[in-house]
Amino acid sequence: MRFSGRTDELKKTVIAAVFGFAVGALTMMVYGYDPISAYIALFNGAFGDPYGFSESLANATPFILTALTFAIGFRGGMFNIGAEGQLYLGALAAVTVSLFRFPSGISFALSIIFAVIAGAAWSLPVAVLKAARGVHEVISTIMLNWISRFLSFYLIAKILVDPLRAEKTISIAESVRFPLLVPGTSLSYGIFVSFFAAIITYLFLWRTVTGFDIRAMGFNPVAATYAGIDKWKITLIVFITGGLTAGLAGAVHVMGRPPTYAIYSGMPAIQGLGFEGLAVAMIGRNHPIGIIFAAIFFGGLLAGGRMMQLSSQVPLEMVRVVEGIVVLFLAIPELIRVFSFLREIRVPFIFRFLRSQNKHGRR
Repeated sequence: MRFSGRTDELKKTVIAAVFGFAVGALTMMVYGYDPISAYIALFNGAFGDPYGFSESLANATPFILTALTFAIGFRGGMFNIGAEGQLYLGALAAVTVSLFRFPSGISFALSIIFAVIAGAAWSLPVAVLKAARGVHEVISTIMLNWISRFLSFYLIAKILVDPLRAEKTISIAESVRFPLLVPGTSLSYGIFVSFFAAIITYLFLWRTVTGFDIRAMGFNPVAATYAGIDKWKITLIVFITGGLTAGLAGAVHVMGRPPTYAIYSGMPAIQGLGFEGLAVAMIGRNHPIGIIFAAIFFGGLLAGGRMMQLSSQVPLEMVRVVEGIVVLFLAIPELIRVFSFLREIRVPFIFRFLRSQNKHGRR
């Protein structure tokens, strides 16, 4: 039964991907491009040789971690879109700690530890506002994302700025960087951190009592509360755990992405990684193992998109069209379910309410 359900989810994802590429091909044809040569270039650039595959994995590294942030929240019935801001602070914390003179191994470990602490700390206000005051997490995470963004701009320009190159922070010391897994590419040993985090998240959600409580709360919060599951506790755990993975994403990216190992003004290299993680989580069906494959797919689109642009002159933005269509098709079944619920439950309620008002008016 469980295997059948997973097969159905896989079919939906594959169908959505096929539709996404089909719509992308039609769009290319409308603008006069050859979709066949474009897609051949895309897949060759993503998976056609060791360099392309390495770049796809390098792109997937932060996607896995930010997708886990969203997936953990989703499994607990919460819509956590705060990975973007938490990632910023995680990256900045890693850069800051690396500037202090510790022995290399200690400095490396402290950079990661303080990065995950920064991500978790930035998610804590969201959890408290949600649990104590009922503030919706979408509102609070969006607000904190903006605060984190402009706080990061200030820290990059005023506090952590490189005295020799004012457009970026001081580079992380070589002893604090993740070694490159494939020389000449952007792929570092940080990919194994992402894989390990996904496996740990799976074991946490599906093999522990707390993970069961989180999934129960997401499946039916009323029944879970009636069964004695503490909603306060689950909310705190969900957001703090999600903040840990987002902060880790920031650290792994800035410590393992050549060539500068620094954060530039405007954060062009890390901006959007949190929101990309949301799409990756949806394509991976909010399952940690599915997220690994979805992240590699997204990373491949990004790596192959550059080759597609060079060889076929198709704009890189066309890759975004494909991504958006895939996510849209995956969201359609959920939208249908929601609208069916509104039609069957809420609309009759509104009609009954209006009829009662008319009766009172006649009196």
